[in-house]
Amino acid sequence: MQKISPYELAVNPFEAIHHQWAMVTTQSGEKVNTMVASWGGVGIMWNRPVTWVFLRPQRFTRELLDRSERFSVCFLPEQYRQQMNYCGSHSGRAEEKLAVCGFEAVALDGAPVLAQSELALTCRKLYRQPMDPACFLDHEPDTRWYPEKDYHIMYVSEILGAYQGKL
Repeated sequence: MQKISPYELAVNPFEAIHHQWAMVTTQSGEKVNTMVASWGGVGIMWNRPVTWVFLRPQRFTRELLDRSERFSVCFLPEQYRQQMNYCGSHSGRAEEKLAVCGFEAVALDGAPVLAQSELALTCRKLYRQPMDPACFLDHEPDTRWYPEKDYHIMYVSEILGAYQGKL
């Protein structure tokens, strides 16, 4: 993979995050886990390139992310759609999802990155905020997406590096 500046990215974030899906990959100790994330974004905050991702509190990846400083947001080619679906419907608490899916994690900028990625953003957490239901101005998303009241936790993270191409 070739490291580029986040400012050089030539990707449509709406297409990449919502349709291609992102894989949030983190590590605590020896345990590496990844999960599908189809909600999030990229932009500028505090004069830094950042990404924001949303994880539900019950997710095992969230537990690992809370114990680590760095993680990655990886985008894989369409040929891995079946494995991404698997990672979105199985917990890393019960199994080694990377091994089951044939994924390999490599360290870049101190963050685990899926070697199968065609684009990866290495990230360092800057801010963590649980969603507060009292802050909804439009209550439709609350009613539609949170019937169990398991509100996402938002992580705003500095993009340390952007990597594209094959490893």
